[in-house]
Amino acid sequence: MKLGLIGLPQAGKHTLFQLLTGNNGSNGHKNNGLGLAKVRDERFDRLVEMYLPRKETPAFVEFALFPDLGQQSQGDAQILQALEEVDVICHLVRAFEDERVFHIEGSVSPERDIRRLNEELQLRDLLLIEKRLERLEKERRIKNETRAALERDLMDRMKGHIEAGHFLRSYPFTEEEAKLILSYPLLTRKPLLVILNAGEDQMVLPEWEQRQADRFAGQNFHWFAVSAKIEQELSLLEAADRQVFLDHLKIRQPALDRLTLLCYRTLGLISFFTVGPDEVRAWAVREGTAAPQAGRVIHSDIERGFIRAEVMKFDDLTGIGSEQKVKDAGRLFQKGKDYLVEDGDIINFLFHI
Repeated sequence: MKLGLIGLPQAGKHTLFQLLTGNNGSNGHKNNGLGLAKVRDERFDRLVEMYLPRKETPAFVEFALFPDLGQQSQGDAQILQALEEVDVICHLVRAFEDERVFHIEGSVSPERDIRRLNEELQLRDLLLIEKRLERLEKERRIKNETRAALERDLMDRMKGHIEAGHFLRSYPFTEEEAKLILSYPLLTRKPLLVILNAGEDQMVLPEWEQRQADRFAGQNFHWFAVSAKIEQELSLLEAADRQVFLDHLKIRQPALDRLTLLCYRTLGLISFFTVGPDEVRAWAVREGTAAPQAGRVIHSDIERGFIRAEVMKFDDLTGIGSEQKVKDAGRLFQKGKDYLVEDGDIINFLFHI
């Protein structure tokens, strides 16, 4: 599960990538930097405070840092092709004004830059669909299969959807249609997270981010505003000074804390926790994962020998105060193999091999 971080030159990608992952993006392959960003989950921090474990292991998300867009058409084509390998596209867009930092277009316009990438993603999918339609037409002269006819009809409808200015992630695919195109590297089907790299003055205006989002209403983007400059300054401060700085800006918590959690959820992931004096750990699973399959994330033996899962809810544990008190209150639940793990569950798996 990977997020691809892209954007125009001087948008602040390298700064944000380093803040998120702790490296400068020079590792990796195919000119992409790779790094793991800690998911900054307040629930995990609270459990660590309760158990004071010898080891603490948070959840992580993987980022790939891509080269700058807009340098040359061939380079952009290679970047778009590489985006086929990521699960979520993160488009970092410059929104801050600074005369000392050039913009490739000569002026700062988040709306223009967002539309530019969106159009490139749509064009790439259109080209793929048109090539597939050409191939299906050639095949029709040789054989007339029901499956091919269904696919041609679907491709025509997908093409019309994109040409109308929409994205395939908003197309109402049936289960059968989704299977038909499962292997197709369609970029407009991927979740898109637009990250606005804002100035300090913009970050203290709650309505500013909403105004940007309103310009693209109905296009199913995820939106987030962050000031890489503010976050960089915060990273250099001691904890006490950091809180004073946040209070001065009237910001409750660093934006990176909220951003990593949003990225995590955009990947379709939720967390369950295992706790104890040895280790407090967050485990990532897809939403809708059944208990035995969640156990497999820890070890395959748990799934094979699954008996049941003992589940506490985070709010119960932190509200009541201890595992024993949760048991005494009748809030320790015994769940079978059909139980779907919920975000924030604290689980002890019982299994036998």
